[in-house]
Amino acid sequence: MRHTLPLAPQFYVTAPQPCPYLEGRMERKLFTALQGEHAGELNDTLSHQGFRRSQNVLYRPSCADCAACLSARIDVSKFAPSKSQKRIIKRNAHLSRRATSPWATEDQFDLFRTYLDSRHADGGMADMDVFEFAAMIEETPIRSRVVEYTDSETGDLIGVSLTDVLSDGLSMVYSFYDPSLPRQSLGTYLILDHVEIAREANLPYVYLGYWVPGSPKMGYKRNFAGLEVYAGGKWQPIGDPTRFDAELHPLSTDPIAEQVANITLPDARPYRG
Repeated sequence: MRHTLPLAPQFYVTAPQPCPYLEGRMERKLFTALQGEHAGELNDTLSHQGFRRSQNVLYRPSCADCAACLSARIDVSKFAPSKSQKRIIKRNAHLSRRATSPWATEDQFDLFRTYLDSRHADGGMADMDVFEFAAMIEETPIRSRVVEYTDSETGDLIGVSLTDVLSDGLSMVYSFYDPSLPRQSLGTYLILDHVEIAREANLPYVYLGYWVPGSPKMGYKRNFAGLEVYAGGKWQPIGDPTRFDAELHPLSTDPIAEQVANITLPDARPYRG
């Protein structure tokens, strides 16, 4: 019997543009399309190698002179909430969680706009309109969910997370919440609740996107017990966060051809372009 392997994905590199996390630096991404009947397998395999999903694209930072961005995940078996995180869970006990299919709603978009205008008015998503928002939520070739958090008393939508379900965990693709409730620490709470969801589903990890040492926007991620980062081609406990720095170095990043050659595909083959 003759067996055929799926076509190998093609990898590309974006043009350099200003880094959204570290001032004065330029970012560049290595990316590939996420499509076809093997999209789920490809998403799983590349997520294990530090890639992230954005709609129908998988990407990973590939900056020429900087290796600050590190993919981060929580090992659920090693997580225990701190005293302050226990207080956050208690303060949000009145919220109800509902997981739905990836379908955008007006309420979600209104909350999204409020969140962006308050927290990221000068960010890359600041000009996103309702159609682009719908595409972000709905254009997914894999198993994704929208997790909504509402106030049980008022019914108001308080927080939303677009979440992918991987073979070994949950990947929080993008989250947003009501910025007028700072005392509730909703960004932290959504992560804490996803750890609980993963625990209930016997999934070992919660993927958080990138931790960037030196970036105030990303500093909160190091506050979670059991945090691992993808560095040096493997996942490792973060340990002392100060051992990772954000210094520029001309040898920080391997050449693109070498990076691509070291990517493993779903059938365990190294990539051969």
